[in-house]
Amino acid sequence: MISVNDQLAEIRRGSDEILVYAELVEKLRLNRPLRVKAGFDPTAPDLHIGHAVLLNKLRQFQELGHDVIFLIGDFTGMIGDPSGRSAIRKPLSRDEVMANAATYQAQVYKILDPERTRLTFNSAWMSKMNAADLIQLAAKHTVARMLERDDFHKRYVGGQPIAIHEFIYPLVQGYDSVALVADVELGGSDQKFNLLVGRELQKQYGQAPQVVITMPLLEGLDGVQKMSKSLGNAIAITAPANEMFGKLMSISDDLMWRYMELLTIAPIITIESRKREVADGTNPRDIKLQFAQEIVQRFHNRVSAQAAMREFIARFKHGALPDAMRAIQISVSVDGLPIANVLKQAGLVASTSDGLRMIDQGAVRVQGERIVSRNYKVVSGVTIVLQVGKRRFARVITTLQ
Repeated sequence: MISVNDQLAEIRRGSDEILVYAELVEKLRLNRPLRVKAGFDPTAPDLHIGHAVLLNKLRQFQELGHDVIFLIGDFTGMIGDPSGRSAIRKPLSRDEVMANAATYQAQVYKILDPERTRLTFNSAWMSKMNAADLIQLAAKHTVARMLERDDFHKRYVGGQPIAIHEFIYPLVQGYDSVALVADVELGGSDQKFNLLVGRELQKQYGQAPQVVITMPLLEGLDGVQKMSKSLGNAIAITAPANEMFGKLMSISDDLMWRYMELLTIAPIITIESRKREVADGTNPRDIKLQFAQEIVQRFHNRVSAQAAMREFIARFKHGALPDAMRAIQISVSVDGLPIANVLKQAGLVASTSDGLRMIDQGAVRVQGERIVSRNYKVVSGVTIVLQVGKRRFARVITTLQ
């Protein structure tokens, strides 16, 4: 096994909180593989690179010699995680959950080592519970403790409804740690309450409490809200190589460093070196090209990554895009915003009718692609480069209205 100090240095990298750090040190000193779990509810068919922040940490534990459990929350997925919700989440059907779960199994091994990953479903133990068992589980937590949770508290004070099944969710997620006798559980920073419930339940079931490690939430392409497919600001890990490369290149220069720190496997010293290069005059775009190639290669292969970079350079760099462009933030509804309206708000045309005329003339491009339809809409949660004619450019960041 790698020394405890070296393991701690790797585990701390990119982590938000480690609760309790002293307990993690003690567990590592046991000199045995730890059982490290992370749960994913299959609420959508595709994982995105925001999930990769957590998956990277799981892979890191594998490389340190520990046992990793990738838990698919097929049971919890039917309840619906209330974390960060201001309203009741609509529960999914069993068929919807299982259809999504099937895609997760294929996608997760793009990051995790299949030979060293234990994949399991929490229905394996929850489906065996009867009503009496569930009541006994519910008796191990109080309503007062549930209302300490920030999102529940806000809804309670604001007179917003909280369904009883939402109180069950943290208990079921916590019981997963009991069923698996987890030593460590990983989760996003928004999962802290649920993860700590797992610690408390383990104590009540006579187990040593798990160490909780929370990971930061990766912002989406808009650089504002967390990455989410429903917000339209995500990059699916199954996205075609060219699409993935282009979306990575569309993030702002400031956001690039955040993505690099959370997604790359390069040593921190390498990232710091790249920052110095930019400070000394290197174009951030050149650093971003290297980063985008690394990420696309991870989810596809080296040949596809190199081809995606060549295609991007041919379309953009050789198209003489200016290094400095105005960045404009525009609010967009869930239905999107017609391109002519976006052009006007971005200051690239005098009016929407002027924008429509430029579209008809073939003078409008989005991400280098000529727009030929007046009905083209720009969705929320993206950062795109708009071009009108040969000299008018703007970087537009869209957020949900």
